[in-house]
Amino acid sequence: MSIQNDKKRLSPKQKKILSVCAIILLLAFAAAVTWFIGRPMVSLVSEPEQFREWVKSNGLWSWLIFIGMMIFQVIIALVPGEPLEIGAGYAFGAVEGTVLCVVGVTLGSLIVFGLVRKFGIRLIEVFFDFEKIKKLKFLQNEKRLSLITFIVFFLPGTPKDLLTYFVGLTNISISKFILIISVARLPSIITSTVGGSALGVKEYEFAVIVFAATIVLSLLGLLIYNKICGRKAKKNKD
Repeated sequence: MSIQNDKKRLSPKQKKILSVCAIILLLAFAAAVTWFIGRPMVSLVSEPEQFREWVKSNGLWSWLIFIGMMIFQVIIALVPGEPLEIGAGYAFGAVEGTVLCVVGVTLGSLIVFGLVRKFGIRLIEVFFDFEKIKKLKFLQNEKRLSLITFIVFFLPGTPKDLLTYFVGLTNISISKFILIISVARLPSIITSTVGGSALGVKEYEFAVIVFAATIVLSLLGLLIYNKICGRKAKKNKD
């Protein structure tokens, strides 16, 4: 019986070939989905009036469809999330749009977390350059993992799609990850939905203020994030 099992086992070379084939298929799938689904989806949301009419015509189904859009955006990291969040504020209003975005982002992040735990770093490399992944090694600090993870997700301007994928490689528990995602990403979602809602009610001056403040905070957040990455990289070299 053990001999038969040994015969069924794949050799290292066969495993490598299968891994390469799987990555190629994932790349092809991601590209196709982004082109045929992601592009029209972002195009729809980028046309506010058309998107609002779409929401009205679909009624309650629009909630589920939009949550599905947010889940899709998180999983297929090549699709930008900001147009969806602003569109949610425009079409659903600030409160309702925020709730839908948080639900979608949380569910999408949960799926990504499970996939990365299953397939490892090869899955991340389908969407992100390895050099970008290396910069996040500071998240492997087990003593302050939850705190650091919360901070980098809370800071505006950080690459949250990349972070969502990378966290699956750490030892953080799934319950802590869900809590961090649902709370830490809330401020950036709120600013987008509030800005979108302001556009929807034609409060253009307020919308400009919100988006301008968001840009400034995002630049500051990105600066802090780059400093954290640089400091940790320097410590690793030393």
